[in-house]
Amino acid sequence: MSARLLLLAACFVFTRTLAGEIPLEQRRSGYDLMSRETQKMQDDDATNPGTLWLLDGEALWKRKAGAAGAACADCHGDARASMKGVAARYPAFDAARGRPVNLEQRINSCRTDRQKAPPLAWESKDLLALTAYVARQSRGLPINPAIDDRTKPFLEAGREAFHRRQGQLNLACAMCHDDNWGKHLAGSVIPQAHPTGYPIYRLEWQGLGSLERRLRGCLTGIRAQVPEFGSDEFVDLELYLMWRARGMKIETPGVRP
Repeated sequence: MSARLLLLAACFVFTRTLAGEIPLEQRRSGYDLMSRETQKMQDDDATNPGTLWLLDGEALWKRKAGAAGAACADCHGDARASMKGVAARYPAFDAARGRPVNLEQRINSCRTDRQKAPPLAWESKDLLALTAYVARQSRGLPINPAIDDRTKPFLEAGREAFHRRQGQLNLACAMCHDDNWGKHLAGSVIPQAHPTGYPIYRLEWQGLGSLERRLRGCLTGIRAQVPEFGSDEFVDLELYLMWRARGMKIETPGVRP
């Protein structure tokens, strides 16, 4: 982050207005805050660059892997039917771990437990492709993570992380995304941070990336300690963000500036 952007962010802290959590009826996807040109890029599968990852994901879905010589399709069949609505429910509670896991972790669990194959590396092309392909089957469906007695403690941990000041800039996620969404910071529109389109293609990245990659970028920007990919803190925060976006529609693969 440049010195100029750091200064803008520091000034932003002192001039912010406290709005609290966004009412459900006022929530807006980052899609709504984009230019028409970028919206059109997302809307058309022929121009959406995330489509390339979807094609790879479909191939991986059908490809046999590991010592078991099994493909995802061997257990789950046609993803268009078996995976419909799945991404809208994640992160979901995993009894073996005693805590929620996100979609990437579930895919890797299937690889290691069922296919007897090595887990796919975080942010690798294959993991992003498979995750995007699975999530694509829920496009247009409402986000609806299951919140019950098992997941409530993790939801509250994610809520606390979202509202906790941290880093050298002493900022919390809520300061930008609840209190000042729609305003501009260094020329960019501040979104409400609803994870409706992940894995997402960002023009800034020139590639597909996970929600955790985006979270790590935010933490780096405020000079905070950055957890490892797949950390409990990130999964708890993802659970809260998905709950916060409950009822909104899955857009995967989304496109953002």
